[in-house]
Amino acid sequence: MLQRWKTEAIEKCDVTVYTKIFLKFPDKFWPCGPGKEFFIYAHERRGYYTFWQHMENAYPGSNILVVTLTNGESKRIEAQSDEETLEEAMGVLRDMFGPHIPNATDILVPRWWNNRFQRGSYSNYPIISDNQDVHDIKAPVGRIFFTGEHTSERFSGYVHGGYLSGIDTSNSLLEEIRKEKERKSESQTFLLEPLLALTGSLTLTQTEAVPSLHKCDIPTQLYLSGKVGLQEAIL
Repeated sequence: MLQRWKTEAIEKCDVTVYTKIFLKFPDKFWPCGPGKEFFIYAHERRGYYTFWQHMENAYPGSNILVVTLTNGESKRIEAQSDEETLEEAMGVLRDMFGPHIPNATDILVPRWWNNRFQRGSYSNYPIISDNQDVHDIKAPVGRIFFTGEHTSERFSGYVHGGYLSGIDTSNSLLEEIRKEKERKSESQTFLLEPLLALTGSLTLTQTEAVPSLHKCDIPTQLYLSGKVGLQEAIL
């Protein structure tokens, strides 16, 4: 279970839904050219198929229109069928360009909100006086590291924020691995120090300690009392 400071930070960070719906047509009926890439539709309902863009500049001949919805409208659209969404979108387009425009031949409706691995499109922090919440969200908990666009202080909400935070988290993980190796090395050295100290203090040779005895005949009490060098006793 995560600590309270971590869960509180996560709860403060909202997740916004941002939906781009793609509609493909047999031919283009909208104006193209300089200054004619985007279209705005005014409706009494806020956010109702408001922001449109054609893809001719990026993909000439694609005959694709994109409409962007957010939050409440995104969740509403995700809850209905693609056929219902297509009918609504075509109603808006015919209101904008006239009743005789062709029907779309295909539609793509992303469902970020209903995706159980996403539950939204990008993070949306509340207005805060400091960056403590961001620091708490990206802070590791034990061996668990957190990364993603929501942990980027400069570019939260953007793809490059996720990319850069992934690099930062990878570097932090590698640094922890390096520190762990150092800690293990220091621990092994600490365990060897008493043995090395004992070895250094018992330096008498066999002949100096008990010249008349063979190594195999050294009495146990001589070894235990320190009268024989450790190296000689082991041999």
